[in-house]
Amino acid sequence: MVRRDELLRYLHGLLNVDAFSDYCPNGLQVEGRAEIRKLVCGVTACQALVDAAVAAGADALLVHHGYFWKGEQPTITGLKRRRVQALLEAGINLLAYHLPLDAHPQLGNNAQLAQRLGLTASDGLVGEPAIVLAGSVDEPVSGEGFAARIADRLQRVPLHIPGRAAEIRCIAWCSGGAQGYIGQAATLGVDAYLTGEVSEQTVHIARETGLHFFAAGHHATERYGAQALGAHLAERFALQVEFVDIDNPA
Repeated sequence: MVRRDELLRYLHGLLNVDAFSDYCPNGLQVEGRAEIRKLVCGVTACQALVDAAVAAGADALLVHHGYFWKGEQPTITGLKRRRVQALLEAGINLLAYHLPLDAHPQLGNNAQLAQRLGLTASDGLVGEPAIVLAGSVDEPVSGEGFAARIADRLQRVPLHIPGRAAEIRCIAWCSGGAQGYIGQAATLGVDAYLTGEVSEQTVHIARETGLHFFAAGHHATERYGAQALGAHLAERFALQVEFVDIDNPA
């Protein structure tokens, strides 16, 4: 068991929250019980995940994608009302960490993605702390071979735009919706760029720069940060922690 405020202070420091200018508030988004024994983790605080947290008897729900994004409707109506009402009625705290959970050097989405795909970071490409990473593949691999590795290890067949390099040796990557950084990745001289999503213009940039481009799914590339953080908190505070994966093909 841990007091909510103690857990929040710990996470604030661990994830270096103050270093980020983000699109949403990081930390406590919906207040619930003051003491936390059971923590449910997941990617997005959708209704299905909220319902799973309620069914599990959770005291807190920790996610990567929470609520109150810049530019969204600020009123608590419709879908958001139903989600927030379910949390409040069950006394569940909602904790959300967006860019801080992408960037953590051990527990973050990008670090965890690298572990699963055999990547080693040597440089940060965007932001301080770095959001996009660049480095090497554990062994040279063809574009088709790396696509097969993604499909096997993430259980998601990626979109692959073939590049010029016969073998991929150096690569840049960022989980989620980071396709807009492909131009900056190309300036590093890497062979490939991996992210979650693709836009229409991304395909043209990949073709014209000669990069192998992989879009492996926003959700599929961001399953692992919340999982790793939950496991860390379970050990640190002797909490019951359950990761719930609400699949999303996007």
